[in-house]
Amino acid sequence: MKKSSKRRRKSSPSLASTADRHRLYELSVQCAEAEIDFVEETWRALRDRPAELLREDFCGTAATACEWVRRDPLHVAIGVDLDGSVLDWGEANNVAALSEEQAGRIELRQQDVLEPADELADIALAMNFSYYLFLQRHELLAYFRNVLDGLMDDGLFLLDAYGGYDAPRNIVEERECEGFTYIWEQSAFDPITHRMHCHIHFAFPDGSELPNAFNYEWRLWSVPEVRDLLLECGFKRVTVYWQGWDKHGEPDGDYKPATRADADAGWICYLSAER
Repeated sequence: MKKSSKRRRKSSPSLASTADRHRLYELSVQCAEAEIDFVEETWRALRDRPAELLREDFCGTAATACEWVRRDPLHVAIGVDLDGSVLDWGEANNVAALSEEQAGRIELRQQDVLEPADELADIALAMNFSYYLFLQRHELLAYFRNVLDGLMDDGLFLLDAYGGYDAPRNIVEERECEGFTYIWEQSAFDPITHRMHCHIHFAFPDGSELPNAFNYEWRLWSVPEVRDLLLECGFKRVTVYWQGWDKHGEPDGDYKPATRADADAGWICYLSAER
């Protein structure tokens, strides 16, 4: 019997099997440059001195902290997160991409954000709705008090929030990114406690998927709740920054102080709390 001259092709690994979930997250969710633009603009609008030390709570891969030290030779950053594996990834990928001098001005710490700070920061950050993991009022109040105690006398706390009439719904939203699809799923919401379960999935052009790349159990806090808690724990002034719209009716990425806003299916805002 004649052997077939055709050789079997070796199957290539799927795109999902070789994907890096942390890099995908940074590409689809984070924009450290825009975030630090907002941080610097807000600080300049509220304070008349340079800011040096920034503490990024729930820092994850510390992309934002790295962007901070990259901007100015006087900038110093501390990144705090409980997850040692994600800090290791940030050290190996983001901190390692800095120059030796820049890397010397950033420190990643595996610790609880409720632990007292060793140094007083000019600016503290809690971005990507990370503080939503505090499910009880007293827990979030304790965190805000700890942030306050860890700031300079004129320090600034910046955080974000999201909501809208789609926020309490069980929904799946897809967004095309370069080389993959980002999928946001809200799988469960309890209207009595405002607890919810959310997931990030990724899909690829070869049909492979990376399901449940990130999973969250958190509380959907409202802006009035967050603002009231910040004031209750001792911050002097809290400002909400709302996004504008371009001529096509799309969000323009420009956040300005606001005291009222229109109802929307989904919105993201920033808040600043002044010590």
